[in-house]
Amino acid sequence: MKLSYREFKRAMDYLSALVGIILTSPLMLLTAIAIKIESKGQIIYKSMRIGENYKEFALYKFRSMFINADSQSDLMKSLNQYQYEFKGKDDLKECPFCKVLQRPCSPLLIGDTETICDNLYLMRKDNNRSAAFIKISNDPRLTRVGKFIRKTSLDELPQLFNILNGDMSLVGNRPLPLYEAEKLTNDNSIGRFNAPSGLTGLWQVTKRGKSNVSETERIQLDKTYADSWSFLTDLKILLKTFPALIQKENV
Repeated sequence: MKLSYREFKRAMDYLSALVGIILTSPLMLLTAIAIKIESKGQIIYKSMRIGENYKEFALYKFRSMFINADSQSDLMKSLNQYQYEFKGKDDLKECPFCKVLQRPCSPLLIGDTETICDNLYLMRKDNNRSAAFIKISNDPRLTRVGKFIRKTSLDELPQLFNILNGDMSLVGNRPLPLYEAEKLTNDNSIGRFNAPSGLTGLWQVTKRGKSNVSETERIQLDKTYADSWSFLTDLKILLKTFPALIQKENV
């Protein structure tokens, strides 16, 4: 019986997660000890996330913030990098999404005063509503250990157990917190939920840690993966993941 790629992907995810847990268990133990010594609170942080087909599950991470950090919603909104204000049509002339994919802008919208990429048009509209995603540079809620494990992505090692459980895959679109997912139910964004949830993905290897990524651009990258995920696509993303692990920003 011939396996589908989804079945093959699941088998490889299970095997990779099992091996990964065994190999990184000493590192996870040291990380847990460091977190416990520095600050009060749970070592493992559980966050309810929305994954493929809007499935809800608990995502595991090493705690990188002080306790009660999630309650500081006003601070999060004021520092959110996705809440970018475009000053006018001349503020952003080039479509960064098409530039990343190294392709001509398409489809094009023809207006009375300009012809622009549809993706760029959607980015400009971001200014008219609150951002769905939240990304904070130099987050003041991070502990000293938290800053290090965020920068090196060690905080995400417990997600190997999510992969083992079948909640996630090695490669896919990042599962979103409930407050982000509930804002992405329109026709333009719903397609990103057609792909498996992933530990790494197209967005991470192209734009993670960069301050110039817009919300619309991230959605488009997620949709691109959801429309074309395959063995070759996953392999390319995995090969690009390791250089992308060390971030330049504390986000």
